[in-house]
Amino acid sequence: MTDEAGEVVLAEDLGHGYRRLALKSPAIAAAAAPGQFVHLRVPGLEASALRRPFSIFDAEGDRLEIVYKVVGRGTEALAAAKAGAEVRVLGPLGRGFPVSVRGTALLVGGGYGSAPLHLLARRLLAAGVAAERIEVFIGGRTAGDLVAADRFPALGLRTFLATNDGGVGEKGFVTVPLDAEIARLQTAGAPFELFACGPDPMLRAVAERAVAAQAPGWISMDRHMVCGVGACYACIQRTVRGNERCCVDGPVFAAADLVWD
Repeated sequence: MTDEAGEVVLAEDLGHGYRRLALKSPAIAAAAAPGQFVHLRVPGLEASALRRPFSIFDAEGDRLEIVYKVVGRGTEALAAAKAGAEVRVLGPLGRGFPVSVRGTALLVGGGYGSAPLHLLARRLLAAGVAAERIEVFIGGRTAGDLVAADRFPALGLRTFLATNDGGVGEKGFVTVPLDAEIARLQTAGAPFELFACGPDPMLRAVAERAVAAQAPGWISMDRHMVCGVGACYACIQRTVRGNERCCVDGPVFAAADLVWD
């Protein structure tokens, strides 16, 4: 874990309230693993303001990227940061996704929850997993919520899209195309693993499918992380072992270990 002065090198508007931020942050970029997160001290806020947690979208060379949605005072201030601005970065934090897979890796994202799946996909490919053994499922309310969906076909990955309004891809939840692919793999007797990040209802649905299929499932839980280092106990997640902290015991948990209220 490093507390580093990052320099903004790119601040891009992705539309529909979503943004991509790239920082020159060599120590953290070199250590980052898919599914981990960083805590940013947002420029423009008072010194006493808490850092904000963001999933890592990409990390290569000395460059670290996040994708986020502008939803409040902190992200509004972050959106105002221009190239050359300094952003204090603490990270990489938490336990991420495994980068090995038995059978086919099914990556499932909802909204900007698809962000950490990009680094996961790249690292799986770098680890020697064939592109045909990685499939991506991204869902959102509308086409505007399919964040960075174009990045996955660019990696040569089969990508399935779903929108609640039917504007792009399947109409309905992302579990519609996911269920069809799970059924196909089960019929063929082919092993698979599930990797998911997104809103809680989607995460629960994916975790339940992993457990029902007796397939490994890796679920990135989104909780309010205040300190990011396990000190404040604000990001508790119930598991079969009792209460655990998402910021240090997660955010990625095995699907079979999660207890849902």
